[in-house]
Amino acid sequence: MTERSGLLFSTCGNLLIGVVGVTVALLSHSQAILLDGLFNLTYVATGLFTLRVVRLVHRGDDERFPAGYGFFEPLINGIKGLMVLGVSAMALVGSVEALMSGGRAISPGLATIYGIIATVICWSMALITHRGATRTASPLLKADAENWLVNGAISSAVLLAFISIFLIQKTSFSTFIPYIDPLLVLSVVLLSISVPIRMAWKALMELLNRAPSSEITSQVENIVEQCIGELPVQELFVRVLQPGRTRIVSAHVVLPANFHIGNLSTLDNTRERTLMELKKIHPSTMVDMLFTADRYWGAPASENIR
Repeated sequence: MTERSGLLFSTCGNLLIGVVGVTVALLSHSQAILLDGLFNLTYVATGLFTLRVVRLVHRGDDERFPAGYGFFEPLINGIKGLMVLGVSAMALVGSVEALMSGGRAISPGLATIYGIIATVICWSMALITHRGATRTASPLLKADAENWLVNGAISSAVLLAFISIFLIQKTSFSTFIPYIDPLLVLSVVLLSISVPIRMAWKALMELLNRAPSSEITSQVENIVEQCIGELPVQELFVRVLQPGRTRIVSAHVVLPANFHIGNLSTLDNTRERTLMELKKIHPSTMVDMLFTADRYWGAPASENIR
């Protein structure tokens, strides 16, 4: 599975579950199924943009986007997270209103059939997209895999809740049946709300150019230090950004003022060696390595007070 085929497969799956979910929700009057359907239709809307972004990312940098199109990946994931948050907020308000007004009557037979079909499809999609994300190292496909995990959990919860209606409808607990659907919506939203929040927050931090984890930064710094070990380095300043899959490494190497080289190809070879080593741990890496005798050009701006 390629990245593009995996994303297309995921989008088609979302479209199928979304259309079926909204249709069954209208027939069964289940807000829980409607929530599930709207989640999937939200993923379809962003999935169409995602397929376009994949092409742009693989194109690389150009005059319009000198740093490439990597920042489009967190942008898409951020939009997806915010849209899911919006749907969740509306569902949360609706479930609270239903609970306060005496619950909501639904058709459990049709809803149970939907629950079975949706559960099987969602967990199958979660497995397939997870394998595809692992194979392609695509952050976009990884986000889809996480969405399918949430989708599978929601569908499973819906199925169990509707089965419980059949179990209690002829017992003394039957008075609670109208409350099952809004309680289910409330539970699903509260349990899954962390996923879109985490997705949107991570995307925002990448768009704001926050450095990746300290583990990644330290690993990059160690590789750069090894690659320039033959030079009389006085100081080294390494900056790492990672919007989506693209890792942007900027290294400022401070050398002695009296340092002399035979020709520029020596420094170019150092750059190339550094890039090759960094690509071994992260193939989508861009390196900008600068050599200077004045630390002013490499030190953080907060230190550059003259």
